[in-house]
Amino acid sequence: MARLLLVTPAWNEAAHLERTIRAVAAQTQTPDLWLVVDDGSDDETPAILARLAAEVDFLRVLPGPAQQPDPGDDRLALAAEARAFNSALKTVELESFDFVGKLDADIELGPDYFEQVLARLDAEPGLGIAGGTLLEDDGRGWRRAGVPAHHVRGALKLYRRECLQRIGGIEERLGWDTIDETYARLHGYSTRSLADVLARHHRPVATRGGVLRGRARHGRCAYVLRYPAWWAALRSLKVATERPFGLSGIAFLYGYGRSALRRDDRVEDERFRRFVVAELRARVRSGGAIPEIPGKGEEPVKVPAFFVRS
Repeated sequence: MARLLLVTPAWNEAAHLERTIRAVAAQTQTPDLWLVVDDGSDDETPAILARLAAEVDFLRVLPGPAQQPDPGDDRLALAAEARAFNSALKTVELESFDFVGKLDADIELGPDYFEQVLARLDAEPGLGIAGGTLLEDDGRGWRRAGVPAHHVRGALKLYRRECLQRIGGIEERLGWDTIDETYARLHGYSTRSLADVLARHHRPVATRGGVLRGRARHGRCAYVLRYPAWWAALRSLKVATERPFGLSGIAFLYGYGRSALRRDDRVEDERFRRFVVAELRARVRSGGAIPEIPGKGEEPVKVPAFFVRS
């Protein structure tokens, strides 16, 4: 059976952490090793981890990397999660695992989540990065988060170990969870969100630190990723249809423009830039927009029975 290493960076996740741990412990196919990195939490996270680590035999708690970001800084923009993930990988012999997963501490998985995703990876040797689709509560019910079909949220990625090594691991910078996928496709792997494999996200995407701050962060991320200005302008129109209406698009464009004016560090690999532009143009030609998994505007998803317990 394929061996799975799972890594979870955790920082002040007391509100959701126990739910996440118990969902992983109840999997039909559990990880062979689960490293949870306590990245300097100052809430009840350490106490919860100490208590549950005694119950879950494959869970190991690690301290975060030595250099911590200032608590007042934007931890997502500083890629604190990526640093914690990489620090965990340094403590194991990666060659002894077939797949490597990253799971955020606010995600609730269905009981056969890993079994389903690993079966897809096993059936498709060219699939380098895969993951399920997030359900998020927008106040009117649980809905699928709309994402491009080729994009796997950083909150619940599963890497084929050879793919992760081929792309050189994940970069400790804003946009790491798109940079990794782009390099995977550049090296001939496919990447995919699985629309029929669901997980519940208890903190909506881009809301840590505030929604508008999250939208601006996504705009900054687009600049870092070498997305051209024409794409950012088009994307801002779509983002403007998300709450808070109008302001979301302005915040996204502000983030992109501010990074451009400051000439923030970008991915400087020319192969990467050409590949990004070619992909964007191909998607626009194929239908005028990046294809997405249904999310916005659809009826609330009937939450599977296994989620109702929480």
